[in-house]
Amino acid sequence: MALTHASRRAVPAAAAALSCLAVLTACGGGASSADSSGGSGGDELKVGVLFPGSLSDDGFMESAYRGYQRAAKQHGGKVAFSKVEQVQAADYEQALVRFATTSDLVISLGGQTDADVRKVAQRFPKVKFAEIGGPADGKPTANLALYDPQQTEGAYLSGAAAALLSKKKTVGFIGGAELPAIVNAAKDFESGAKAADPEVKVLRPQYVGDFNDAAKAKQSALADYGAGADVLGQILNLGHKGVAQAAASRGGSLIGGPIAHECGSEKGYAGYVETDIGAEIEYAADHLVKGSWKPEAVHFGLTFDEPHNDIELCGAPPKVEKALEDVKAKIAAGKIKTR
Repeated sequence: MALTHASRRAVPAAAAALSCLAVLTACGGGASSADSSGGSGGDELKVGVLFPGSLSDDGFMESAYRGYQRAAKQHGGKVAFSKVEQVQAADYEQALVRFATTSDLVISLGGQTDADVRKVAQRFPKVKFAEIGGPADGKPTANLALYDPQQTEGAYLSGAAAALLSKKKTVGFIGGAELPAIVNAAKDFESGAKAADPEVKVLRPQYVGDFNDAAKAKQSALADYGAGADVLGQILNLGHKGVAQAAASRGGSLIGGPIAHECGSEKGYAGYVETDIGAEIEYAADHLVKGSWKPEAVHFGLTFDEPHNDIELCGAPPKVEKALEDVKAKIAAGKIKTR
């Protein structure tokens, strides 16, 4: 891949660590790219963001990237943003080291980066770090903030919606990987479904092992539809396309997200959970510019000052819409707790 960066500062100390990252495909990794937004003025703050997946995954990474774009536009002239995408797990540390050597703030996306961002943050105590979507019960360190997009809230809403929409009284959940945040989301999907309809059957959650593998996700969905489910929840990226294919072939449906699309534009979608992952990037950048950034644990979602979670159903009966509005209100008021 070709690497560019807004900063003009030399980084000889990171050269060896970056030798593999700069030619990632030759090191056994997948496609990867890095570039920058903003100018390269010497007085600008520098922010580097690690996107392990694709910026066009129609999921977690793309939602985060939209916030990256908004932040870069808002703070143009004050902050120079750099990013790297589609990085293999073996190269997370190298990417983070690169950013830590040149940045004031380094942001990593996804719980899969948790171990590496903690390790690199310890190595660079004067650099600020933020992890988005790590373990919900994780603890900040002296220079590492943890931002939780509260995907469990969306999963709870998705479970409630699935139960209320199911005609077969059987629903299921498919996750991209068996990470703590996704496992918790599966549990809250079941909690939401059971709260909405105590009689509904919730199948054992399935974990595909890859958020973007549509073929594997389709097989998991076919298994669930074959086991009697007619509505599925999910936390996948491009993989949800495979679930939709399975739904179309079996007469089932799914709850999409975290990016909502126009109802009717895609077959098989009964609705969409909306989770604005990018709001966390904006939050970090805003506080960096104001000089108020601190290593804190921040829980976004419906309980945050500006809610960043929602659910949109497509053609659902009014009573189902009302029931979900009641659930959202209870979550926002703290009457329903998710993990």
